[in-house]
Amino acid sequence: MSSEYTVTETLDVKGQSCPMPIVKTKQAIDDLGDGDVLEVVATDSGSMSDIRGWAEGTDGVELLDQVESDDLYTHYVKKTA
Repeated sequence: MSSEYTVTETLDVKGQSCPMPIVKTKQAIDDLGDGDVLEVVATDSGSMSDIRGWAEGTDGVELLDQVESDDLYTHYVKKTA
């Protein structure tokens, strides 16, 4: 994990496929405060493009980083004002 940000909450969507990682990410982000960082851990390779596209098209969120490692896809999404 990068030292540039601190994870506020971790969302485990392992074993779930599209669209559930996006649906659950949106729900979790809605419950966070401005500046909070959500770590999303997925096993669906499609989540890499899905979450990137969702973040780019959604006001109030910023995709900080995405890490692919051993069939795990970890996304760091920050809630912005």
